[in-house]
Amino acid sequence: MTTLTARALNRSTLARQLLLRREAIGVEDAMRRVVALQAQQPASPYVALWNRVAGFEADQLDALFADFRVVRSTLMRITLHAVHVDDYPALRAAVEPTVRGARLRDPRFRASGLTETDAHGLLPELLARTQVPCTAKELGEWLGQRVGVEGPAAATAGRMLRQYAPLWHAPVAGTTWGFTSDARQCFVAAAEGRRPELTDPEAVAEGLRVLVRRYLEGFGPASVADMAQFGLVQKGRVRAALGEDLEEFTGPDGKTVLYDVPGGPRPSGEEPAPPRLLAMWDSVLLAYADRGRLLPPEYRKHVTRVNGDVLPTVLVDGYVAGVWRVADDGAGIEVGAFRPLPAQVWEALAEEARGLLDLLTGRDVTAYRRYDHWWVKGLPVVETRAWG
Repeated sequence: MTTLTARALNRSTLARQLLLRREAIGVEDAMRRVVALQAQQPASPYVALWNRVAGFEADQLDALFADFRVVRSTLMRITLHAVHVDDYPALRAAVEPTVRGARLRDPRFRASGLTETDAHGLLPELLARTQVPCTAKELGEWLGQRVGVEGPAAATAGRMLRQYAPLWHAPVAGTTWGFTSDARQCFVAAAEGRRPELTDPEAVAEGLRVLVRRYLEGFGPASVADMAQFGLVQKGRVRAALGEDLEEFTGPDGKTVLYDVPGGPRPSGEEPAPPRLLAMWDSVLLAYADRGRLLPPEYRKHVTRVNGDVLPTVLVDGYVAGVWRVADDGAGIEVGAFRPLPAQVWEALAEEARGLLDLLTGRDVTAYRRYDHWWVKGLPVVETRAWG
């Protein structure tokens, strides 16, 4: 088998994730290409697409969310993702065992007196109730009346049931990035024909086959461990879902088997990679068991914090080389480099920073402000620059 170098894998990821160059394509097509964008912070899909799509405007993604052409829901790794609606049914079916175990078997869910059987019995009523968007508060009140659970236990059970059910987050009018985590948060049932079958083992298995294929299209070549990490599914399930036509390679260690879709783009490690200012929790930093593909091991603990926060990062030559934030006065983007950077890199970062500031200023420059405290907690920054 052909052995792929670490830089070749890095460039393959960047190419498939539209990070070697901004592509002149529509936002809907871009969503299909990148497969899934982390979305637990509402601004992140917008920042992610700004990095990837030439001429990206925030209202383009607004329109796709409003029409449910791109949907926001609990998916891989039991976290919020934005995905194209065509991908949603299979991806949700693929992770059903993981989400069910994490939510319906959680002691906090059972503390309400509800069981898995109860949850499945409530699903038809929940989906009927959410044919029109409902707030978390409204659904909590419905659950309390329906099963006689009240107080904190009801709130927790309701949250876990919402995360398990095939629900989409509905955009909320008056919010800067379309969604919110406060009392206005809204949910709507996945549309008929887009609703995954959660109780059919074959539908779940077919969903995983699709997830493996889509993952490799967007993030390959990759190992079984990488695919399992992406979906937070068992490696045995991944192996059973591998297609017979997949190409096989050897990883940089000379031992690990990497799989890829036939004809997948695999640029050489010599292709230049422009600097980028990635969103918080950007998918490229979370999609692999071996995060060294883009994140040098010596920086991992600084970028991925102990509580799971993944800071907005700076890519230089395809690898994380620092972090960024909006300056305290909101008038500029501040970049902290983990190593000395050449003058031409700083010049390119200045251009990126001004473009990103335009995007954020058009909505909310404080989108990531609550995470600024990490900057004073041991980041190994050796040089800082800011631009307005």
